[in-house]
Amino acid sequence: MTFWPPSPKLAALYAVMFFLLLVLAPGRGPLSLRWLRLYPKKIGSAVVGWAADRTLPRSMRPMLLGGFAQRYGVNLEEAELPLEQYPSLQALFTRRLKPGLRPQDDAIPGFINSPVDGRIIACGRIVEGVAIQAKGLPYRITELLKHDPDAKRFEGGYFMTLYLAPKDYHRIHVPIEGHVTSVGHVEGELWPVNEASTANVAQLYERNRRATWVATGTGADEGLEVAAILVGATHVGGVLIDERWKQGLELPKDGAFAVPDLPCASGDDLGTFAFGSTVVLLIGGPKRDAWKPRRVEGDVKVGRRLGAFE
Repeated sequence: MTFWPPSPKLAALYAVMFFLLLVLAPGRGPLSLRWLRLYPKKIGSAVVGWAADRTLPRSMRPMLLGGFAQRYGVNLEEAELPLEQYPSLQALFTRRLKPGLRPQDDAIPGFINSPVDGRIIACGRIVEGVAIQAKGLPYRITELLKHDPDAKRFEGGYFMTLYLAPKDYHRIHVPIEGHVTSVGHVEGELWPVNEASTANVAQLYERNRRATWVATGTGADEGLEVAAILVGATHVGGVLIDERWKQGLELPKDGAFAVPDLPCASGDDLGTFAFGSTVVLLIGGPKRDAWKPRRVEGDVKVGRRLGAFE
């Protein structure tokens, strides 16, 4: 029997084994982080991504996808399609929601709306080019925006970190009214970004693979600039910027390019995660001192207001 590349039957077997591992997987903690230092995270993530993309037999989808949804608390009532119409785990993870479920809060002056369903786990000022990931562990804005020649312009602004759990909706949306100016990709490691990791792995966000998206505000958001950094993680190699912002170009493996001031509106598609991860927002611009967060912790949904001018 040929084990690689697998036959369709063997691929289905691999997929079933993969699902069972996910459904039965125990929680992660500091002990697993020590094990992850030895684990080949990029290879493992590639294999998991391959398995998650395999088409599942329709008859097995309720058991496998339903088991996964039950294990992690996925709200299937919000999904655009019935469970059996998702051909793979990846399709379920990158699902769209039923129309109208995530309306955007009103566009008041200086509004920034949540780009994701997730949990705010950190928020604060950017001081001397440094933000905080958790328990006092710092990371540098210039490293986070590695390919931005003027990342220091966010000095004095705010950072806000939003974590997506496996149960969450995994599409990312535009948080601001404005024009997109650049997109990029930074190759890096693939550490997990759960609570244990953010509390124990120094400079986690600047070490991990990530995609970047930057826009300047117009209209109600005139005077603001927002950078959204989509941080990858173990088994989350896919951090995808929407095709609209790439204008037919491929993101470099490790680089960035300017976007010709494409207009964007809050709620537009920004990108997608293949599995859960983290979005870091940086809020700067000439009016950054007038902007204040209105939520600094806790659960939040796409479109809910994170902050505005005071």
